[in-house]
Amino acid sequence: MKKCFGLICCIICMIGGCTQDAYDKGEGRYSLMRADFVEANSNAQKEIERITTDDGDILSASKPFKAKFVNTPDSVYRCVLYYNKVKDGNSQDVFEPISIGQVACPKIIPLAELDKEMKTDPVKFESAWMSKSGKYINLSLYLMTGSSEDEEAKHTLRIVQDTIVTNPDATRTSYLRIYHDQGGVPEYYSTQVYLSIITPGIPADSVRIQIPTYKGMTEKSFSLN
Repeated sequence: MKKCFGLICCIICMIGGCTQDAYDKGEGRYSLMRADFVEANSNAQKEIERITTDDGDILSASKPFKAKFVNTPDSVYRCVLYYNKVKDGNSQDVFEPISIGQVACPKIIPLAELDKEMKTDPVKFESAWMSKSGKYINLSLYLMTGSSEDEEAKHTLRIVQDTIVTNPDATRTSYLRIYHDQGGVPEYYSTQVYLSIITPGIPADSVRIQIPTYKGMTEKSFSLN
C-alpha cells in the first residue's frame, strides 16, 4: 500500500532526533533544550546562520547548517526550532540546533477569490497565540490522517478572509476562517501541524479566526494594536 500522509507544506521535517539516553543525568545534549518559533536567515551557501525568535532574541548559529527546506540563498524562513543556547569562544550567546522544521505561512485569500467551494472539514484545535512582536498569529492544530492507496489524497489548509467589519467605535475587525479539506485522507491517527498568519498586511485593528473542530466551530480573537 502506498503511504499518503497529505500534509501539504505543513509537516515539521526534523533534521535531528530528540531521544534521550536512559542513563542521562540531566547534563546531556537535550537537558537544556529550548523550542521557539523563529525567523531563520539563510546565507549565500543556503545554510541557516542566524535566527530571530518570536521573543525578539537574535542569535547566530554555533556553526551554519543545512536544512532540507532551505533552497534559496539569503532568504528568511518561518520555522520551529529546537536548540540549545550556548556560549561561543567570545562568551557570546549562540544557538546549537537540535532539529528544525518549516512552518507554513498561508497567504490570506479573500472569500470572493477562493477558487473552489469553502471547505470546513474538522481539525483538532490545540492553541492559538500571538508572537511577542505582534507579527504572527500562531496556530497549533492536529489533523487526522492515515495510509491511503489514493495518490491524490491530501489535506489542504488555507486562511480565508471572510469579511471586515467596522465596529461602533470605528475600529475594524477582520473575520478569518480556516479552510480545511480532508481530501480523502483516512482519519486513523492525529498529526500535529503549525500555521503562522502574518499580521502586518491585515487592514484591521483586530482579527477573529474561526476554526472548524470536531466539537464545533471555535473562534479566537486577537488585537492587532
